[in-house]
Amino acid sequence: MDFHLSREHELIRKMMADFTENEVKPIAAETDKTGAYPRENIEKLFDLGVMGICVPKEYGGAGADPLASAICIEELSKQCASTGDIVATHNGLCCDPILTHGTEEQKKKYLPMLTTGRKVGAFCLTEPNAGSDASKGQTEAKLVGDHYVMNGSKIFITNGYVADVFVVFAMTDKSKGTRGISAFIVESSFPGFSVGKHEEKMGLHGSPTAEIVFTDCIVPKENMLGKEGKGFGIAMQTLDGGRIGIAAQALGIAEGALNEAKEYTKGRVQFGRPIAAFQNTQFTLADMELGCQAGKLLTYRAAVMKGNGERYTKEAAEAKLFCSEHAMKTTTKALQMFGGYGYTKDYPMERMMRDAKITEIYEGTSEVQRIVISANMGLR
Repeated sequence: MDFHLSREHELIRKMMADFTENEVKPIAAETDKTGAYPRENIEKLFDLGVMGICVPKEYGGAGADPLASAICIEELSKQCASTGDIVATHNGLCCDPILTHGTEEQKKKYLPMLTTGRKVGAFCLTEPNAGSDASKGQTEAKLVGDHYVMNGSKIFITNGYVADVFVVFAMTDKSKGTRGISAFIVESSFPGFSVGKHEEKMGLHGSPTAEIVFTDCIVPKENMLGKEGKGFGIAMQTLDGGRIGIAAQALGIAEGALNEAKEYTKGRVQFGRPIAAFQNTQFTLADMELGCQAGKLLTYRAAVMKGNGERYTKEAAEAKLFCSEHAMKTTTKALQMFGGYGYTKDYPMERMMRDAKITEIYEGTSEVQRIVISANMGLR
């Protein structure tokens, strides 16, 4: 069992670490303050091949593996979790289901749009009355001739008001419950598509989140993703992969907070010596480091299993659960080390703490992750 990264993965990490330090870090605070979408950096990430990193080269992607994708998200999130979130959603929740479940015609049309075409992707599952229980969605798609007519709305959609391509889940037969859910590829230019409320959030201010509304939206019949009635399974499988991305995002947030805390405590002098010299501080930092290393192993394991074509539902849930809760603990403890300064916007700790919270909620709450893990433990 080799725990060392390959030379290729090490080069990807260095590339992303340099990009994050030189391009992401300088604007992270301003992005959070203004809520501005970091468009220029996303364009640069397209240039680097990060947007669509796991898409095969024949469709315009970089042809890398899920571990490479996780490393990119991790590095970006050390300084700006919003940027990490945009990339994770585009890659894991839009490109991946099209690559996995799309027809060859769909792949040839949409994957190049999402890579060399520089179109941003999104994923539409959550509704006002269908959060953790995704089976309760009310958005419908009815077949009329050579197209479907879609009506309903989706909420909390990451990349919502900047995306061009959406993977959308809708009821095609309400009488069948989850077996009546189908998946579709929807373009923002389709008649009847509109963007509703722009969400004002506690954190991730640079990650554009919005309501998506379908009013007699015309979706070509050939844009059904997978078979009719198989949408729920596609959604759950996609979320398995997406949870690796959120684990990587949370891991990056925790590592970023740890790095900030280490540097601050070495320079902050109280009672005649740096606070890093106090055993209480050292023990707290040691716990943070331990959690980051454990989270990294969990996240990378799930990513490698996905890349190997193994079943990884439980492992992705474990990584997402552990890393998200560790990110929240680490940012809270790190902010405490900064004292009153940590509560101000002069330092990044309060932003990191706000950004960390959502990782315990989206793409399956911590409670849902525990359900997934226990269901895969052979307890029944």
